[in-house]
Amino acid sequence: MDMQEVRKIAKERMQGFCRVCPVCDGRVCAGETPGMGGCGTGSSFHNNMKSLKNIHVNMRLIHEVRNPEISCSVLGMDLEIPVLAAPIGGVSFNMGGKITEEQYVKAVIDGCKESGTIGCTGDGVPAFIHESGYKAISEAGGFGIPFIKPWDSKEFDEKLEKAIEANCSIIGMDIDAAGLITLAKMGRPVSPKSPEELKTIVDKVHAKGKKFILKGIMTAADARAAADVGCDAIVVSNHGGRVLDHAMGVADVLPEIAQRVKGQLTVLADGGIRDGVDILKMLALGADAVMIGRPFSIAAVGGEKEGVKAYIEMLKGQLKSTMVLVGCPSVQETSMRLLSIPKVY
Repeated sequence: MDMQEVRKIAKERMQGFCRVCPVCDGRVCAGETPGMGGCGTGSSFHNNMKSLKNIHVNMRLIHEVRNPEISCSVLGMDLEIPVLAAPIGGVSFNMGGKITEEQYVKAVIDGCKESGTIGCTGDGVPAFIHESGYKAISEAGGFGIPFIKPWDSKEFDEKLEKAIEANCSIIGMDIDAAGLITLAKMGRPVSPKSPEELKTIVDKVHAKGKKFILKGIMTAADARAAADVGCDAIVVSNHGGRVLDHAMGVADVLPEIAQRVKGQLTVLADGGIRDGVDILKMLALGADAVMIGRPFSIAAVGGEKEGVKAYIEMLKGQLKSTMVLVGCPSVQETSMRLLSIPKVY
């Protein structure tokens, strides 16, 4: 199965929810939440794309790099490519419902596992969203990262226990879901957390012998606070532009955040990444690895596990090719020297 076939099937299955545009930049789906669009004007979604587009790579071909190393270690996991599938759920109301939540999340988890990387699972209302995720992770031998939304303490604790039962080694919270429109419409609002509340959560996760990822960091101040309360990793993310209109693009804020906390915790970046060149840009800007959201959804809906595997294999080839063309021997050796960036940086 190739990506052309995957995208063709996805376009049919996601009709009315995602147009599977040649360039997924949030322009035509602005305001479509539920659905795959960004909230409001869609500017935050578009800003993720624009911030990456405005950064150029420096082509260099007088060097000895022929077979660059794209494998890495992230939070104790050995990955064949520095890419994780971001946590996305709600197939029935966001993606058309032509495959079930269980089919979708199993495709992501199993496809990632067989391709040498790892998938994350989402949370939300109704309960089958997180239950499908925990089941898929459990059936994969604990290989997956469940994300829990910033609920009140009781609901978080209940879901944390279920995540523990799935035998995963890492648990995340997408704090960038605070204020998510779809949850508010369902009468289940989520909220920000104070440093004290967040430390309590981190301590609970660590007490279970698990590592903790906090997703939704968009300022150096929040990154510093996440490090101070003991987070093992952060994800620089504006939730795909789905929670706050007119937010900055991820690539715009990543360098300052990485400079503030690099070496103290793992820095992941999630926002507008579509191909191997985008992956390299984010690594060069300071990320240790990236998360990709909507393209994995299209791959899973269009081809299930085989679609996910096809997308990852495409990314591997693109990343290797890009690294050869910029003279980068390994993903551990990326830096700003590979980029031509606007003066704002």
